[in-house]
Amino acid sequence: MKLTGLLCLVLTVAVTLPLRGQEVSPVSSAGMTLEQLVAAALHDNAQLRAMRTNWEAMREMPVQERALPNPMFTFSGMDAADNFPGLYEKRYSVEQSFPWPGKRGLRGRIAEKEAEGMRFDYEGMQREIVMMVKETYYELCANRKSVAIIRAEEDVLAQMTEIAETKYAVGEVSQQDVAKAQAEITMVRQKLLETEAQEASWSARLNTLLNRSTDAPLELVFETPPQISDSRLEELQGTAATNRPEVKAMRSQAESRELLKALMRKEYYPDITAGFEYRESFDTGGMAMFMIGIELPIWFNKNAAGVREAEKRVASGRAAVEAAQRTVEFDVRDAWFRLRTAWQTLDLYRKDLLPQAQLRFSASEAGYRVSKVDFMDLLESERFLLNARIMHVMAEADVGMQHARLERAIGAGVGDQTVDERSK
Repeated sequence: MKLTGLLCLVLTVAVTLPLRGQEVSPVSSAGMTLEQLVAAALHDNAQLRAMRTNWEAMREMPVQERALPNPMFTFSGMDAADNFPGLYEKRYSVEQSFPWPGKRGLRGRIAEKEAEGMRFDYEGMQREIVMMVKETYYELCANRKSVAIIRAEEDVLAQMTEIAETKYAVGEVSQQDVAKAQAEITMVRQKLLETEAQEASWSARLNTLLNRSTDAPLELVFETPPQISDSRLEELQGTAATNRPEVKAMRSQAESRELLKALMRKEYYPDITAGFEYRESFDTGGMAMFMIGIELPIWFNKNAAGVREAEKRVASGRAAVEAAQRTVEFDVRDAWFRLRTAWQTLDLYRKDLLPQAQLRFSASEAGYRVSKVDFMDLLESERFLLNARIMHVMAEADVGMQHARLERAIGAGVGDQTVDERSK
């Protein structure tokens, strides 16, 4: 009986071992690529559409700011009080205000700079959405691979349970081995439930970014994240300093405030009003009259305060540009080192952790086969290998996410060259 049980153990373990060398591919080869996901998000994302529409609306402002104020047409009638509302005399007048030369042009240029700033805000949001799509994509792919790994692990544990039951039946181990194996299966099933819940959450998030129903099916093609070399850090920082939409937006705002200061100085000059009036009465007939009016900007304190305010805003805008540049410099450096660390971690898992975990499990399996290792040690080795495999796919996803964040940090990812293309 004992020989039969040992033979069954050897055969069963031999069946389980090939499962360890197989890579699980949970994503469909007919699914959406990352490039397709990004294109769909840029086209369909509701938040982007709202911001773009707002930008397009602001592009209509310069024409309005450069236009003259609407003219005023007035009709009035006059008569003696005892004959009112008779119309002894009728008056028709038209008045048009003319701002001091240069004011309308400055207002139009200020509106152009504000619209330009909104465009840069829109471009920044585009890059933010692209980064979020890529982050979610890598998280979801890693999660699906983890689900597949855990499901395969459950099958392995079921076979290990059969081994323990066989050894228990021949009296080689106690019933505790069977109980431990069954408890481990329950724990793996609980882990599977958590991982599947996370998968549903990431799928809903990606669908939301694509402006689709949160429960819409998502078939994905898994793509290996690109790699980047150390020699490009300074180049990327220089690119980001001129390429980041946030820096461009701050520059546009600073230029707008310079124009506002010039406009405030022109408030010392008066606006002019020109008018024409035609009078018609019963005894004198028709009469025409011209009128010229000039604004009296006598409240110099108000105008001086407006200029001082504009000067402070100019200084604030320059500081904002400098702060944006420093922030971008930090973002690039931080994203760069995080990406490098992620690659080092992935390389460590791939070259060291996974082979070590596999070796540990194989040694525990061989020891348990000849009753030199208890079942708990085998379970711990099994658990360690499971965690190592999941950590490996998560580390791979982290590389992809950090690469997306670096692209965002330098302002790439939307109609630009990618980080890797710049290195060629």
